[in-house]
Amino acid sequence: MVRPFGGKKNKRLVGGYSRDQRIWSVQVIIAIGTCVIVSRIFFLMIIQHDFYVQLANGSHELFERLIPRRGAVYAQDSRSDEIYPLAMNRDVFLLYANTKEITDNDTAETVAEALAEVFSYDDEKKLAVYYQLNKRTDPYEPIEKKIEEDVKNELEKRELPGIHFVRQSLRFYPEQSLAAQTIGFLGKDSEGEHVGRYGIEGYWNAELAGTSGFVEGLRGARGGLILSGGKTFEPATDGVDIYTTIDRTLQYKACAILEEARQEYEAASASLVIMDPKTGAIYTMCSVPEFNPNSYGKVENAQVYNNTTIFTPYEPGSIFKPITMAAAINEGHLTPNSIYHDTGVIDDVCETKIRNADHKVYKDQSMTGVLENSINTGMVYVAQQLGKHRFKEYINDFGFAAKTGIGLDSEVSGVIESLNKNKGDRIDCYGATASFGQGITTTPLQMVNAFSAIVNGGVLMKPFIVSRVEHSTGQVQRTKPKEIRRVLSPSTAALVSAMLVSVIDSGHATGAGVDGYYIGGKTGTAQIAGRGGYTKETNHSFVGFGPVDDPVFSMIVKFEKPQRRFSASTAAPTFGKIAQFIMQYYAIPPSR
Repeated sequence: MVRPFGGKKNKRLVGGYSRDQRIWSVQVIIAIGTCVIVSRIFFLMIIQHDFYVQLANGSHELFERLIPRRGAVYAQDSRSDEIYPLAMNRDVFLLYANTKEITDNDTAETVAEALAEVFSYDDEKKLAVYYQLNKRTDPYEPIEKKIEEDVKNELEKRELPGIHFVRQSLRFYPEQSLAAQTIGFLGKDSEGEHVGRYGIEGYWNAELAGTSGFVEGLRGARGGLILSGGKTFEPATDGVDIYTTIDRTLQYKACAILEEARQEYEAASASLVIMDPKTGAIYTMCSVPEFNPNSYGKVENAQVYNNTTIFTPYEPGSIFKPITMAAAINEGHLTPNSIYHDTGVIDDVCETKIRNADHKVYKDQSMTGVLENSINTGMVYVAQQLGKHRFKEYINDFGFAAKTGIGLDSEVSGVIESLNKNKGDRIDCYGATASFGQGITTTPLQMVNAFSAIVNGGVLMKPFIVSRVEHSTGQVQRTKPKEIRRVLSPSTAALVSAMLVSVIDSGHATGAGVDGYYIGGKTGTAQIAGRGGYTKETNHSFVGFGPVDDPVFSMIVKFEKPQRRFSASTAAPTFGKIAQFIMQYYAIPPSR
């Protein structure tokens, strides 16, 4: 038989393709598939090995951060040693809905109605909550924050479907605005972490916050910790509790009197510090107007957060005169009875003539009279007896131009750099004006602390506002009164203290006196510096103490830009009202 096509054996065709062609196609597909699988295995096992190891570990490993308790801050009653919380933690709850558990529109409407009844929603808010509940796929839909426990309990009794709660810790200030600038508040940083701001909350933030801990181990199929799998546990360390020297009653009463006076005198702000001149303990620290740290975000101006007793330096004016006088008497250059002849003007020290208030002329005056009448020219004479170098040394010794280190956030130091501008020991214009409190700046705290050194026998104390710190371990750190240096001899301190009693009894500040007691102090009305010179606006201050034979307090009162002319009609009577309350509060028997 003759075979077709040149006698070769014909291969069978199926569907237009030979068997060999089909086998070859299958082999190619298998080869390509094998290459893909091998490449994928190589990519997973070699290239992304570390990623998938971590992914696998993540499904089996457990890591939980343990949050420490933030420490509390307390005030005291200095008569009974009772304590009162000024900053503490309070449990509140976040209400959320698991919308997967809300099966239909009727259920969503029922839940929305119940929530509206409890939280007093208007129709618009109720409708918005209804739409939230109708998402049906969201296991976590926040509805309300900071719910009190009694509200949570009421909602739980209603057994509303899909409604759940998360316990949260809220920083709470039970005394509201009391000592707000001194305590500060708990805010958030740029990363959303809680952080203390201002006052004690800011300065002591690390200690109050404590240290976070963690637990790390293996997770079982149900998500629990496998005890046999090994674990690492680092417990959290709770924050410290801080006990302040602030007297709750005195703080409340003194600050209320100060704020009432600020409004009466239409002052922009007011400051007050009351301290124990013997120990340096701060009993009261006011900065008004105040704010409520529970709602710190609602203030109109963030400047209200600042504690003006330590943050706002100012030219003190005539309340600085006792500092200059005490230095000259301590050096033996003058006595309280030394005579100065006042002509009403000094024209050879500054380009601008130095005059007394209202251009008064006092003629012959003792040093006590210089303080009683607040004679500017007399104070220049006193500074000239000291000399510039010694005068500056005393200013430094009294603690000016240096932070007190009281332990509060945002303290500043004040400035006395003008006294460095010219060489030589002769009192120049800068030294002359500094003698009566111009051209240098101080804070109210520095001023009252320096004054305390006069009335406590001549020793500058370190002011403190934290009496003790209690650690979660039980360790207690107590603050002991600390002498910084002796500035005056006891005899000088006694002489100047007596002169300051005479200032109230016979000078311009009779309104600062308290019947039945020997109270000492000094007024200060200081022009506020502006561009090109001093403005017509003033700061009014009064700094004083009582009683003279055994001082239980020293105090400064300051008003910024009051609408009265002199501090004798603003700061002095405010001081007198508070001093009278202090005498009654501590049951100090009359001595005159």
